[in-house]
Amino acid sequence: MLKAGIIGLPNVGKSTLFNALTNSYALAANYPFATIEPNIGIVSVIDERVDYLAKIYNPKKKTYTTFNFIDIAGLVKGASQGEGLGNQFLANIRTSDAIVHVVRAFIDEDIIHVNGVVNPIDDINTINIELKLADMEVINKRLDKIGKRLTLQTPEMIMEINLLNKVLAILNSDKFFDQEMKNFSGEELDILSNYQLLSSKPVIYVFNVLDEQISNLASNPFYDEIIKFTTKNNLEYSFIASKLESELIELSSEERKLYLQEFQITESSLEQVVKKTYAMLGLRTFLTCGSDECRSWTFKAGMNARACSGIIHSDFEKGFIKAEVLSFSDLQAYGSMANAKAQGKLRIEGKDYLMADGDIVLFRFNL
Repeated sequence: MLKAGIIGLPNVGKSTLFNALTNSYALAANYPFATIEPNIGIVSVIDERVDYLAKIYNPKKKTYTTFNFIDIAGLVKGASQGEGLGNQFLANIRTSDAIVHVVRAFIDEDIIHVNGVVNPIDDINTINIELKLADMEVINKRLDKIGKRLTLQTPEMIMEINLLNKVLAILNSDKFFDQEMKNFSGEELDILSNYQLLSSKPVIYVFNVLDEQISNLASNPFYDEIIKFTTKNNLEYSFIASKLESELIELSSEERKLYLQEFQITESSLEQVVKKTYAMLGLRTFLTCGSDECRSWTFKAGMNARACSGIIHSDFEKGFIKAEVLSFSDLQAYGSMANAKAQGKLRIEGKDYLMADGDIVLFRFNL
């Protein structure tokens, strides 16, 4: 299962966010390195389309798709050289598929800031520099190893050398490496995948604000600077009041809606973070429905019908015959499966059909 690593400096609200995300109770304390061993939790991706289908089919149960979040120990300056829990921190990031970078954007004298002063942009740069330094060490070791084999260098090695020097140039700049990935060829990306570079992982920046600021973000003293910085660098971001979200854990869905209304919020910022992280991982959703269960399933963009059938059960993929597909938007437009079918919207697709987000599917198979 794909997983997103939650990172940040100590005391920025990582564990509080993790608790709210996973409805668990990881230690959230006001001192550095409260989180030593990473906490792992499974998060449901709330999908209104599943709710819509459930109203039509009244199933015995409804199930949302899930993916993992991992709460990683706080990082400090010098982590790339092993400061704090640096080595452990970096190893846990390396095994993550994406990064949720929590940034403190609130002032509270009762909560320690590891650098003594709250500055969201400086905090982002502190961590990004450490990730870059760790990556540069990996690359330089590889270049040194290849360089010692001058007489044995192949065209593939020469290409790798040129690529790694290209990467080093980016890491030595003020550019965000994950944003530069689009400029690499497929062959280059295949080579780089072997290195699991920390800086190459997609990132969403989650700015943690005070409860009373979430409904009026312009009241946050760092808001203008954050918007300018994220826009300039084309960064994915979200704002969240993790303390508020953690207070919603014990409430029912109806109570939660009423509580959010008090803060003039229509949707939980927590759900926004989950959905943005899900999309950032290149994940999409197909749906199945019936009287037993209405359910959403995760697949990677670009997967075909046969491969997606295997997500439900390997037997489906082995004996795949066809897929009956209806777009969720068509179901909404016509009100029922029968009406959509009468209008010719139900399609029969073969094994090579590329699945689309929101496809409602019935797989036919034969063993």
